[in-house]
Amino acid sequence: MTIRNPILPGFNPDPSIVRVGDDYYIATSTFEWYPGVQIHQSRDLANWRLITRPLNRASQLDMRGNPDSCGVWAPDLSHANGRFHLIYTDVKRYGQTTIDGARGASLRDFHNYWVTAEHIDGPWSDPVHLNSSGFDPALFHDDDGRSWLLNMLWDHRPGGRRFAGIVAQEIDLATGDMLGDRRMIFEGTSLGFTEGPHLYKRDGWYHLLVAEGGTERNHAVVMARSRSLFGPYEMHPDGPVLTAAGKQGVQLQRTGHGDLVETPTGETWMVYLCGRPLPVSDRCVLGRETAIQPMRWGEDGWLRTLDGDASPALVVEDGMALAAPEPRSDHSAFDTATLPEAFQWLRTPDADRLFSLTARPNYLRLYGRETIGSHFTQSLVARRQQAFAYAAETLVTFEPRHFQQAAGLVCYYNSTKFHYLHVTADDDGRRVLQVLSAIPTPLGSSVITQPIAIDAGPIGLRVEVDHESLRFGYRCPGSCAWIWLPERFDASILSDEATLPGLPNFTGAFVGMACQDMSGAGEPADFSYFEYVEAGDDWAD
Repeated sequence: MTIRNPILPGFNPDPSIVRVGDDYYIATSTFEWYPGVQIHQSRDLANWRLITRPLNRASQLDMRGNPDSCGVWAPDLSHANGRFHLIYTDVKRYGQTTIDGARGASLRDFHNYWVTAEHIDGPWSDPVHLNSSGFDPALFHDDDGRSWLLNMLWDHRPGGRRFAGIVAQEIDLATGDMLGDRRMIFEGTSLGFTEGPHLYKRDGWYHLLVAEGGTERNHAVVMARSRSLFGPYEMHPDGPVLTAAGKQGVQLQRTGHGDLVETPTGETWMVYLCGRPLPVSDRCVLGRETAIQPMRWGEDGWLRTLDGDASPALVVEDGMALAAPEPRSDHSAFDTATLPEAFQWLRTPDADRLFSLTARPNYLRLYGRETIGSHFTQSLVARRQQAFAYAAETLVTFEPRHFQQAAGLVCYYNSTKFHYLHVTADDDGRRVLQVLSAIPTPLGSSVITQPIAIDAGPIGLRVEVDHESLRFGYRCPGSCAWIWLPERFDASILSDEATLPGLPNFTGAFVGMACQDMSGAGEPADFSYFEYVEAGDDWAD
């Protein structure tokens, strides 16, 4: 078996893995994108397919008003007592950043929930609220039949340690009731930012795995062990078990937040998040992705990478020649009653307010709602960017009556950074085409291109992205050739690293369709297809 990392490319962070029989399942974070949590399935650890997004109704998840990069953080997937158990955080407020020496109180709101299902594709139960003391909750099922909830503890107080350590509390899996008091079991190491706990039992030892160092370039997987669940825990003698920090030439950067799984033959594998920076800007437009590699237990009882250097592996080889992965090529004709699985929308469980696949058969109808970047009801349906070079196009029917109505093709990270090619109307009611860009400069700015007059009727819109460069084109009714706008846009701003000061940036770049009607009239736009085609690194004009 040969594996090329990442196994889940493009915005699939914080992986949690479980094996049930011959099937492996990975759950990853979705933040403000709806439905919540992505679960992929595999039987060989190399080839994965998306099988469900379990948080798909209002009783489970409603993120209207959640800030950018909040919402669903670090889901934990486990299996016990014949059921799947999914634990997740819904982050309602991010508050003050913890980086760059920030001082003062850091008030955040984290609510941790538990849902279960007999089968991985559901139906999943309504949630039980567990606690709100911190984020990254996870379940540990001990061999004595008891189960424990772990999470990092948030200290909001001025001058506090913020990431205060890992706490544990018993949970009744029959009811979701929390039993007894929480107990601090691990305060972390000098790397700081102790989060993402997972606990395992092996040969009488409790092995605690955590993420430390922050989710940027100093990220790391750290392990400690104890004879007691409650500690004290002794640290791994080698330091981090996996990290790319300070390692030159490593293509998988930002590696951390791992989880372990054992194969039926007793091999141990680790899944972990990573980021692949663009070669020029050093920015990760694909967000934090999921990678995997085999690990080994040493004679001293500690876990290590196969070669012991704690480095992430771009390729896991069995000696066979490694074929280049086939570029994705997806054409969505919107000829079914459900949205194609690649697409998500933002925050709201009330999807019928945003779009319809039946109002006009063979079209995706987006209803004009709030502004592009709204934290409440935004009509934006998009898919992940999963390669450094790709092209996407659509055909939209939209006849705006005034400047407050717009619809088109968008390359989107969050409300502070996007490039939006849209059809709107000028003051005389004539249809025009222009690009609105939100640029995350230190003070924030928006730039809009000069309007281009276009005739009535369906219009084709296209974007081509080549690493840091992005360009838009359009095609009028009856024309075969694309007309390219003269401007070149910076694709690298659609990344974690390009940011306004103090904001969280934990997702990745998306490309899709959007529609606004700031007058409140709800003017719709109809999209007849959406095509996404990836190219190799030699993409050229």
